Amino acid sequence: MGESVAEATLTAWLKDIGDKIDTDEAVLEIATDKVDSEVPSEVEGVLIQKLFEVDAIVEVGQTIAIIETDSNTSTATTSNPVVVKVSEPKEVEQLETSITKIQDEVNIVASNDTRFYSPLVRNIAKKEGVTQAQLDSIQGSGKDARVTKNDILAYLSQTPLVETVSQSSSTVNPVISRGEDEIIEMSRMGKLVSKHMTDSLQTSAHVQSFIEVDVTKIWNWKKKIKDSFMTREGEKITFTPIFIEAIAYALTVHSMLNISVENGKIIKHKNINIGMAASLDDGNLIVPVIKNADQLNLVGMTKRVNDLALRARTNQLKPDDIQDGTYTVTNVGGFGSIMGTPIINQPQVGILALGAIRKVPAVIETNEGDFIGIRQKMFLSHSYDHRVVNGALGGQFLKTVKDYLENWDDNRTL
Repeated sequence: MGESVAEATLTAWLKDIGDKIDTDEAVLEIATDKVDSEVPSEVEGVLIQKLFEVDAIVEVGQTIAIIETDSNTSTATTSNPVVVKVSEPKEVEQLETSITKIQDEVNIVASNDTRFYSPLVRNIAKKEGVTQAQLDSIQGSGKDARVTKNDILAYLSQTPLVETVSQSSSTVNPVISRGEDEIIEMSRMGKLVSKHMTDSLQTSAHVQSFIEVDVTKIWNWKKKIKDSFMTREGEKITFTPIFIEAIAYALTVHSMLNISVENGKIIKHKNINIGMAASLDDGNLIVPVIKNADQLNLVGMTKRVNDLALRARTNQLKPDDIQDGTYTVTNVGGFGSIMGTPIINQPQVGILALGAIRKVPAVIETNEGDFIGIRQKMFLSHSYDHRVVNGALGGQFLKTVKDYLENWDDNRTL
């Protein structure tokens, strides 16, 4: 699941007890705080036991399900499942005693003799200040009348204001619907992105620098080679890999922007791993990472960018695809914006926004004098962490990217 991932939420079972499963066939779907993905089986056999319910939080390393691989169990069906019983009741009893003791110490809501609550439901209850009595009063719609995530969210949305205020000292105003207003529950990823952005603003001292770049040479060069590139490689070449190549070069020159700040220490990264913010159909963003970007030629960079962008749009990214970024780039120009002030992707210290490329009149200097011409230009917006990156370094980095792009060899071959 990636080095920084400790747990995931089980979002859906794709197989039922008794189903035959082939090697590498998806058994269930999970969601981490960064990406959703399927979990394939490593063996061929029959699913005989599910150890977690949907919406349960599973830690990395835990067993999720049991698959029987013996050939004599291949006739198992959903109407006659194999039943697996606990063989060590003493250990289970000791574990339950320990859990009860911990729950008593921290005074959190918990399952009881009559009702089971999944870790996800308990976490929501704890976060929203739902008491044990309130939780027990919710009518569950799940299996055996269990309370699901939707049940507790529906309860929270219907709880009267007076009840909410009486249970909490919070002064946050409630959301009030009037007339035909529509209240929309934020998605899981939306809430995570919101928290990530807010935490970043509270952590880093954001400051911005802007610079205008003449990309006429690149515009004409791309137009000249795009058809031959498509014929040879079977893929489109866009401006994004060209810009990421320039950023990767600038990070080799200004290595103190290829750092992160963690626990009061600066970590200077050897590898240049550039995150590429990609928009999803639901309006959220995800940041797949181009590993060792400075070591890729333009063909390799193009293929990597296209692959990550496609898998981001089709929800096929793997956890490793979004890990270990050291710097981030975002294309605000794709939405028509000429510049922006992007928020740093923690624990990194810089992010570069690419503005829209526009035809503009410009003064062109020549040996015969100055004249006005039509040029293709864009703005680069650089947000950086002023705790560790001063204005000189932030501006020099931006100037290096500009010079790399404006000095593009329009006779370059691939």
